[in-house]
Amino acid sequence: MTARTIVITGASDGIGAAAARALKARGDTVVIVGRSPEKTQAIAAELDVDCYAADFADLGQVRSLAAELLARYPRIDVLANNAGGIMARRELTVDGHEKTFQVNHLAPFLLTTLLMQRLVDSSASVINTSSRANRYGRIDIDDLDLANGYSANRAYGNGKLANILFTRELHRRYHEAGISTAAFHPGVVATSFAANSTSFMRLGYTGFFSRFMLSPEQGADTLVWLATTTPGTDWVSGEYYEKRAIQKANKQAYDDELARALWERSEAAVTR
Repeated sequence: MTARTIVITGASDGIGAAAARALKARGDTVVIVGRSPEKTQAIAAELDVDCYAADFADLGQVRSLAAELLARYPRIDVLANNAGGIMARRELTVDGHEKTFQVNHLAPFLLTTLLMQRLVDSSASVINTSSRANRYGRIDIDDLDLANGYSANRAYGNGKLANILFTRELHRRYHEAGISTAAFHPGVVATSFAANSTSFMRLGYTGFFSRFMLSPEQGADTLVWLATTTPGTDWVSGEYYEKRAIQKANKQAYDDELARALWERSEAAVTR
């Protein structure tokens, strides 16, 4: 079988790096993207794969990343939008957006839309890493940057809810053109996630509780499964998964009008 090209963001550690290892071992052409040049290059050297550094808090870097990917890869069979995070406090990026929302949603939205024609031509799968934290989300379409009612948990919940809304709207707009989409929750994985935030979630990722968490390899399982199986046969495009099974998300995730509005507002937000 011809090796497929799989691009994974947030792949310098955690489940992104674990997925990259598993997919490389299967013979796929893996391309990793990370925020830290040093960490990303270290994983790339370990696996002997291409890598790119991009900070999703700067949309200019996302545009440059998309241009490099388009210039280098004639096919992109899988785009795994895995980069994300929860922030210590409300702050605005250089682009003027609340940082949690930009890193978790606007940046992957921009990357995906800039790669759209290549993804369509490749009949690609777009896999978005969400979280059960989507249940904490409460999106106000007129206040996506949470100027009012900000908390670290709500900001992160909104970002993860936006991942699911984006997954569903991407399916609605582009599935007939050949793109398949899925969002998934990796589980509670023992990584450095949330360590520098003010969220209560940081307590669960350190100390005593971390011994009960999943390994990065276990957390990457659903991502690898989605990336290596057949949409329409093994999984349903447009759905939200956990442990390889469709799960129920925040009720806002099923609001089709909200999904359309979020897409339109996101387009406006990333347009220079």
